Amino acid sequence: MISMKHSSEEVDPDDPSKWILESIAIDQMVDVPINEGTQNTATKTLNRSNSSLRKRNGVQAGSAVKMGRLASGATRGIRSLRFLDRTVTGKEADAWKSVDKRFNQHSVDGKLPRDKFGACIGMAGDSKDFAGELFDALARRRNVHVENGITEDELRMFWEDMSNRDMESRLQIFFDMCDKNGDGKLSEDEVKEVIVLSASANKLANLKQQAAAYAALIMEELDPDHLGYIEMWQLETLLREMVSIEESDVKLAKKTQTLTRAMLPKKYRTPVSRFLSQSAERIHENWKRIWVITLWIAINLGLFVWKFCQYRNRGAFKVMGYCLCCAKGAAETLKFNMALILLPVCRRTLTQLRSSFLSYLIPFDDNINFHKIIACAIAIGTYVHVIMHLTCDFPRLISCPKSEFILILGSGFDYDQPGYLDLVASIPGVTGILMILIMAFSFTLATRYFRKSVVKLPAPFHHLAGFNSFWYAHHLLVLVYILLVIHGYFLFLTKDWQKKTTWMYVMVPVLFYASERTYTVISESNHRVDIIKAIIYTGNVLALYMSKPAGFKYKSGMYLFVKCPNISNFEWHPFSITSAPGDDYLSVHIRTLGDWTSELKNKFAQACEPQNTQARRGNLVRMETRANPSSNYEYSQASYPRILIKGPFGAPAQNFKKYDILLLIGLGIGATPFISILKDLLNNIKPNSSAGSIHDHPSGFSPTPVEHKKGPERAYFYWVTREQGSFEWFKGVMDDVAEYDHNHVIEMHNYLTSVYEEGDARSALIAMVQKLQHAKNGVDVVSESRIRTHFSRPNWKKVFSQLATTHESSRIGVFYCGSPTLTKPLKELCQEFSSNSSTRFHFHKENF
Repeated sequence: MISMKHSSEEVDPDDPSKWILESIAIDQMVDVPINEGTQNTATKTLNRSNSSLRKRNGVQAGSAVKMGRLASGATRGIRSLRFLDRTVTGKEADAWKSVDKRFNQHSVDGKLPRDKFGACIGMAGDSKDFAGELFDALARRRNVHVENGITEDELRMFWEDMSNRDMESRLQIFFDMCDKNGDGKLSEDEVKEVIVLSASANKLANLKQQAAAYAALIMEELDPDHLGYIEMWQLETLLREMVSIEESDVKLAKKTQTLTRAMLPKKYRTPVSRFLSQSAERIHENWKRIWVITLWIAINLGLFVWKFCQYRNRGAFKVMGYCLCCAKGAAETLKFNMALILLPVCRRTLTQLRSSFLSYLIPFDDNINFHKIIACAIAIGTYVHVIMHLTCDFPRLISCPKSEFILILGSGFDYDQPGYLDLVASIPGVTGILMILIMAFSFTLATRYFRKSVVKLPAPFHHLAGFNSFWYAHHLLVLVYILLVIHGYFLFLTKDWQKKTTWMYVMVPVLFYASERTYTVISESNHRVDIIKAIIYTGNVLALYMSKPAGFKYKSGMYLFVKCPNISNFEWHPFSITSAPGDDYLSVHIRTLGDWTSELKNKFAQACEPQNTQARRGNLVRMETRANPSSNYEYSQASYPRILIKGPFGAPAQNFKKYDILLLIGLGIGATPFISILKDLLNNIKPNSSAGSIHDHPSGFSPTPVEHKKGPERAYFYWVTREQGSFEWFKGVMDDVAEYDHNHVIEMHNYLTSVYEEGDARSALIAMVQKLQHAKNGVDVVSESRIRTHFSRPNWKKVFSQLATTHESSRIGVFYCGSPTLTKPLKELCQEFSSNSSTRFHFHKENF
């Protein structure tokens, strides 16, 4: 020890090696017991208890070493326990201005009442009761009489206490909030009350019901001597353990980022080489899209220029000039695009082509995006064509001298010069106006604002928003194709039928699309399925388990269309398949978001009965029905709504097996495409056994023997939801992953956004309960599965950084299904970490 100290004195005081040696010396003095035995342990415990009591009485005592330990704990605790959001912590001076402003809004006669305290400090809504208890604790702490409310100065004192950067002070406030009688001891009932408040603030109804059991769990852990109470130092011990875990995660994240930067390839180290390399990678990643779009643009330009030059050399050019050339050039691109726009929505054909060699050349996953791009080109072509005719060609035509008109254009108009209204009222004019009106109506209802019911219309027009309006309005485009052929046949300047090429453009695509739709109608009788089981979960989710039609083969990640004739004979709605290809049934999970899905849920609700909630502690209430396999099977099927399906249809996620690693990200009901993939991977992991019955598995997971095929080495599934009841949808799958995935091929991360992030005082006790329950029983208190739930939202940059470090030189397929708001950030992270590491991330988004 002396030699080490002597050597440390010989170096510069700023030398990091000295800090390391001093740190080692302190650890030996404080944490390593000199004498072994129970006496030493009891002495340490007593000292901690006395220290806690001294702190409660305002006495500052203790050795220098002890104070050093507390200071270190306080520094770590700044991140571990807070009463304000992270956006406020560290900016208290600026935040106080907003609080002061709200005080003026909510105060009465210069005093803020207790029930307005939460709204004033930013704890409104479900945190109102929690804020009230915090208000009482701060009042006891400051000896303030609050019967009539608090003044602005008293609110400032409360604010300073909550924003105090000292861990001990914040911990004391939290303890005082739990300790209502102020005796310095927390009873089981007091712990239970705080758990109930925390559960209410975090919208955890199920945890609220089990508050008594979880309070007993905390007492069992922190009160091993069964004294009937716990003290602050015991609560502090548990908090510090949680802080140390958080610190290790932060250090690991920093280390991971450092390693990721260390892996930076040489070609990215200079700005010029980085730009060139990134450009080359973007081209390599998007080369399929690039060549398809380039070819499409080239064809459009070629057709425009060809028709432009053709009319540039005609006699009509002398009368109408370049306006006619532009109008005819735009019309030629319209014919081509009106024919092409049908091909990306031929789903059955595209599903077959996905498995062919063409999938290496054509990005079939972008079919809907390409469909939208073509629609935009049609809108632009229509605008140019109409504007050129109405503002230029027609005025020049009617103002042309009659002698010149008869000489040049007389044969095209039966030698009768028309007026402006005559041109508009002609067959080409009327059909053109009708096409514009129908297309404008259909295109408007196809926008996201109308299709997703973002826009709210008044009562007479509210039915124009929603998927049904979009679906039916798109079928009006059949009339547009009929009008287009008529419009193109009755041309003024062209009389030869072989030169009227509109029907030639659209004939093949229209027949091809019509054959697909006709095939579906003819074979509709083969799409009938029997309902094996239907479950209505909390959160308005309907799970349908159906018989699997003969010859119905699909891949994980695909989707199918569902129709219920009891609701509508025309509406088909797409849903992801949540069963695995090896299962002997089909399943879909349907979130009730519109009129059709709500009506479907109501139809099945009439045939469902509430499940016995006593079978399992804390089970969320759900309604379930099962088909009776007895002689009354046909009768029981008749009582259920009739269900028809068509499919399966291809989706981006079906190609998951071509990647080394999978990153599956689902938001809410967006988890459904990936459940089938997880089940498929589980079928390969689970030991072969005889095919099970779906009735034996509440999750709908039946073990069937499948062939072991090469697939991803690892799968990471991130499920982010805002409702606790959502975890009930796929609880069985989560339990199966925990039970059978001994090699950790599947790593699941559940995030509940309704719970305040770790470190917030409103979720502190919930985090404690979760840690204790999972350690003792292996069950998560939020999802009630074996997969532990995280609070708030994932740090996506941290997720990508860890994957880049863990799986160097791997191809990671990132599959996302959820809100469009997260699409761009995830895509940018894929590009960033593909450029900054040897790992390649390939982003895919689910589109219907």
